[in-house]
Amino acid sequence: MRSTLRAESGIREVSDDQRADPLFIQSVARALQVLSAFHHETGPLSLSEIASRAGVDRSAAQRIVHTLRATGHLRRAPGGNGFLPGIRILDHTLDFLRLDPLTRRATPVLLELRRNVQERVDLSLFDDLRVVYAARMQSKRETFYATLVGHSVPTFCSSGGLAILARLPDDRVRDIIVRSDLRGFTPRTVTDPDAIMDEVRKIRQAGYSVAIEQILTGEIALGAAVTGPDGAPVAAIHVAGSLSEWTPDDFVQRFAPLATEAARAISLQ
Repeated sequence: MRSTLRAESGIREVSDDQRADPLFIQSVARALQVLSAFHHETGPLSLSEIASRAGVDRSAAQRIVHTLRATGHLRRAPGGNGFLPGIRILDHTLDFLRLDPLTRRATPVLLELRRNVQERVDLSLFDDLRVVYAARMQSKRETFYATLVGHSVPTFCSSGGLAILARLPDDRVRDIIVRSDLRGFTPRTVTDPDAIMDEVRKIRQAGYSVAIEQILTGEIALGAAVTGPDGAPVAAIHVAGSLSEWTPDDFVQRFAPLATEAARAISLQ
């Protein structure tokens, strides 16, 4: 089973045509590859490990790491054993969140939804094979991963991701499923491509998704897609609760109208 403590890969492949563009700066791309080396790690990385994960030679990794330490984007781990992301990374996270129009528009709606539901409320942004959490408003039951803005989960099995898939044409849905890492997080995670397609079609009829123990054992989550001005899905609202406190039917009856209305309020018509 996969771990919820490791975010889905945010590494974007750069095509040969993009690299051949005279405006493309290879050294910048390599620096970002070095920063991306930490995406799946649970602790510090040595210089050799950074080079291997970033796909650069050790000499290049050494120069890039030295530069990023000077700018505060990397730091020595406590005890001097390896490197970790630096505090300046958080400046860029803040810039994204405060300048992103969708996140700004969604925040008051999410706050009101959280007051009404008294359960965890999240906003996730659609990024192809994954959805990335941009806002997380907690309930009384939390795990470490569930508090982290920037954490991501697969589109194919998360409540928000499934709600987003239901707003896409079938060929795009199949493409995302085929390219996804179809390993489960729990014994109940749906990983069969045909079963995922069947679920997407049901969600289209309902207007919202319900994910039972797809990411976390004991969790039920409801997702509603947020659309952009062209009607395409760009994000999703999640409401998550515990199966120890809710039956699926009661959870859906209580929260589906609230979540779908909040998603409509955030969507651009």
